[in-house]
Amino acid sequence: MRFMAIMIPGVYQPGTKIDPNFRPSVDELDDMGKFNEELGMKCEILALDGLHPLTTKGARLSYAGGKALVTDGPFIEAKEVVGGYWLLEAKSKDELIELFKRCPAKPDDVIEIRQVYEMSDLRPRVEPAAKAKS
Repeated sequence: MRFMAIMIPGVYQPGTKIDPNFRPSVDELDDMGKFNEELGMKCEILALDGLHPLTTKGARLSYAGGKALVTDGPFIEAKEVVGGYWLLEAKSKDELIELFKRCPAKPDDVIEIRQVYEMSDLRPRVEPAAKAKS
């Protein structure tokens, strides 16, 4: 089964002033690198990345009224913004929960684990559309 683990750093939690120049420290990167190596020994890592702060290197699109409204940083009020992610192949959600209990997250960080839809989860509606694209 595929899962996405999403890191929501404490620096992006509601009510926290965001430093537009935020960068993880070398020690934090080393600790996360060690965790990722351990994670890779227990499950297959399909992708993983940290993300630049939304306030400086991103944009947010909202669709109120059926029209896309684009807001560029640094004027975005962040509410639980994703700071990075892992895309993983694992036996179960419970296996990942046990592994992520050892993640070097800070006290205010949040990690959300979500199972990715597979084509078999979406049949019969999606399968004909997927075949038509091939």
